[in-house]
Amino acid sequence: MTGVWVTIGSLAFGTAVLKLAGPLALGGRPLSARALNVVELLASALLAALVVVETFGKGRSLTLDARVLGVAFAAVLLARRAPMIVVVVGAAAVTAIARLLS
Repeated sequence: MTGVWVTIGSLAFGTAVLKLAGPLALGGRPLSARALNVVELLASALLAALVVVETFGKGRSLTLDARVLGVAFAAVLLARRAPMIVVVVGAAAVTAIARLLS
């Protein structure tokens, strides 16, 4: 159990150091427009990567199962600008039906 707490403490310390490094490195100067554009895109890119890894990955292999159908259905609904509740419920329903049939 101690190893877990050492890991948690190390990660918390590392996070604090990284948060402090930004202001120290910039010294009160604002970010350039190009750097600001990159920072704005990072959250979306990380979320997209997480969705892809959790949907298609299983350990170190590629898995195509019912989740793929749910995500594809959600993508179609989002492209058609459907309300978010319809997207979530529809994707869950498609995934459940695919699991039921397989």
